Amino acid sequence: MPTTTPQPAATDVSPSESGHTAPPFLTKNLAPLAPPVQHLRALILRHLTSTLARHPGAATPRDWWIATALAARDRIHERMIETQAVHNIENVRRVYYFSLEYLMGRLFESNLLATGLTEDARSALKSLGVDFDAVREAEIDMGLGNGGLGRLAACFLDSLSTLDYPALGYGIYYEFGLFKQEFVNGHQIEHPDSWLLFGDPWEVVRADYTQEVHLYGRVENVFDDRGNSRPRWVDTQTIVGVPHDIPIAGYGTKTVNLLRLWASKASKDFDLAAFNSGGYVEAVREKAVGETISKVLYPNDKTENGKELRLVQQYFFVACSLRDILRRHFRNPVNTWANFPEKVAVQLNDTHPAIAVVESMRILLDEHQMEWEAAWEIVQRTFGYTNHTLLPEALEKWSVSLFERVLPRHLQIIYEMNSRFLQKVQAKWPGNVEKMRTCSLVEENGNKMIRMAHLSVVGSHAVNGVAALHTELLKKQLFPEFNELFPGRFQNKTNGITPRRWLAQCNPQLSALITRTLGSEAWVRDLDLLRGLESHAGDAAFQEEFMAIKRANKVQLTAVIRSDCGLEVSPDALFDVQIKRLHEYKRQHLNLLHILALYRRILQNPSLDLVPRVFVFAAKAAPGYDLAKNIIRAINVIGGKINSDPRVNDRLKVAFLPNYRVSLAEKIIPAADLSEQISTAGKEASGTGNMKLALNGALTIGTLDGANVEIHEEVGDENIFIFGMTVVQVEELRAAGYRPWDVYQRDEELRAIVDWLGSDYFTPGEHGAFSILHHSLLGGGDPFMVLADFRSYCDCQAKVDRAYRDRANWAKMAILNTARVGKFSSDRTIREYAEQIWNLKPVRVP
Repeated sequence: MPTTTPQPAATDVSPSESGHTAPPFLTKNLAPLAPPVQHLRALILRHLTSTLARHPGAATPRDWWIATALAARDRIHERMIETQAVHNIENVRRVYYFSLEYLMGRLFESNLLATGLTEDARSALKSLGVDFDAVREAEIDMGLGNGGLGRLAACFLDSLSTLDYPALGYGIYYEFGLFKQEFVNGHQIEHPDSWLLFGDPWEVVRADYTQEVHLYGRVENVFDDRGNSRPRWVDTQTIVGVPHDIPIAGYGTKTVNLLRLWASKASKDFDLAAFNSGGYVEAVREKAVGETISKVLYPNDKTENGKELRLVQQYFFVACSLRDILRRHFRNPVNTWANFPEKVAVQLNDTHPAIAVVESMRILLDEHQMEWEAAWEIVQRTFGYTNHTLLPEALEKWSVSLFERVLPRHLQIIYEMNSRFLQKVQAKWPGNVEKMRTCSLVEENGNKMIRMAHLSVVGSHAVNGVAALHTELLKKQLFPEFNELFPGRFQNKTNGITPRRWLAQCNPQLSALITRTLGSEAWVRDLDLLRGLESHAGDAAFQEEFMAIKRANKVQLTAVIRSDCGLEVSPDALFDVQIKRLHEYKRQHLNLLHILALYRRILQNPSLDLVPRVFVFAAKAAPGYDLAKNIIRAINVIGGKINSDPRVNDRLKVAFLPNYRVSLAEKIIPAADLSEQISTAGKEASGTGNMKLALNGALTIGTLDGANVEIHEEVGDENIFIFGMTVVQVEELRAAGYRPWDVYQRDEELRAIVDWLGSDYFTPGEHGAFSILHHSLLGGGDPFMVLADFRSYCDCQAKVDRAYRDRANWAKMAILNTARVGKFSSDRTIREYAEQIWNLKPVRVP
């Protein structure tokens, strides 16, 4: 494992009070400052010299970042200790959030914001001749997540602490993140994401809370002295989980919760006998195998070994986390199994942690000899499940043979769960074999597969979708039988985003304007207060200031585009932004077809009057997702052709920014004019990028899908651009037999650009470069109905072009988007979870 930053004792006292004084050469020439700034400066210098052993004259921006982070962490640790003391003394009910990913981004600014140290840190570093922005940029994004799932989890942790809810997040301490993305000849190239290369100043390693996890082995029956048998899991391999704690500080409160991440280790690191006999590799083989589990986020699961590692990862973090919860629960002598569901709420973030339901049953049945009914009641009362997808291929399934090899005892328990559950199905629909087949936890079409989504629904007392439309589709399309079997179990919790990071932190100029206009910073904790901006939306002076801030943010983004893409773009163009994971259902290729249409129109009519546009893309494709990677290359190659064509005359520019991550999103979102949310209706569960962009004054062009439906309701029909088929229309077209060839033949422009895409025009000498993409649209049946929505999308984009020309009205629309999306704060979402699923009360830390 990489070395981590040494852990100084948590303190919030001045160097002189703690017995440490800065050397004279560090203090004699420092200008006098306000006491808080002077105090923080002294702490920064102390950590620079004492913790990092660096002379200020030789310190790099990274050194200053670590030193400043450690100074802020001192205050956070004091609050964390106070928080945990209050929670333990009051024996509070906690929520434990289980997620395989947390897309945390950088913590430097968010922790300074939460502790109220932002301006003091700026002043302290400035007095030392250090550039705050350079220090901030030295931090590497934490490589703990991939997309919306992990970003949502990070927002939820922020809101849980800010709202004073007792909570812990659990996950895996990945040594390497998803991957670092580079483009070579337009192709996505993946490199290791070594985010821990320089250590992480925020973490604390808690080796004293290490847990053991067992894998593989076999199950045998053992008999007691009365002749009764019980199964026992034996001959297992043992892996050790070491917790790494990252404090999550609340804004405007003293509450500091924890994100606890498990790093895997072998139970025996080193075989001295093998080493002494010359087997140097064999001596550390077990150590290498043990650490593989937490080595990388989302190993490619196209191979059997990859699938096995994914399942082992999921079980590893779940088993460690449940053991840790039990340790915490039973260290208080008043706690028993009887009050366990009253003190513990566990939320499963998608199906990745679903094995927790089975592991809990195993602990209760095998280790505590509890009867099935009593154990099952505890489990169901404890767990809640959040579903994040309607795509059947995204609903996790693991082969029975894989389970039998890796978790043989758990497979037995799943079969018993299934048998008991199917008795209820039979009672509900007597003799209906099809219902039994549909509901079974075990899919038997060909290879037997364990359905983790079914397992999650059956093992939880509450199941929620993440947008109103998504939840209705869950009940009507994905789980209709379960909705009948468990009335009231399904409910909606529309996603949200933290306004701290996604406005106050990433868009400081707009935040300052809002605070000045509303008269206070209270909106940072109550986003509904943004409604106060509505009365200013038509004011010309306010519009001018609002749009001047937008332009300033666009100027900053042009510098990023220049640096990362080598492309010059104008901040006065319309910035048309699509930033999200690269997937067919998100339809980046629909955006590409529109770009091709505009390009062709310009070539055929050189005097065509278009509002100049900069199309900004950022996205990663899964390493094994060939079509998604082909779309990336098509955008890059076609964009390069457009960018270099003098006939376009700067009316169109295409910038695909590499290595999409949270810190890059924080630069793109404040600069966006138009937010592309163009998924096929019924495919996007919710989306959160749509919320971030609207909050920062971007207008949405989108389908009535996911949370777009609710954004439409909030901002009003006149302040959003809606196009395309509805969910009902998509279903009707599919039922009637969708034929993309018919659409292709009917639309001359569409036919021309699809043929153009399939030709060698953009890749001379390279035949069939985009054949995978071209085939998906025609021969592959266009599963996400790109061609069917193309004309509606182009017509809507023409409305955008006309609307952008009316600068005053566009400003009004943008202001009203910011003013009316307060509903989409993650604070609101978390309150709903707490009140309606977790039965959780806030606990204020004095």
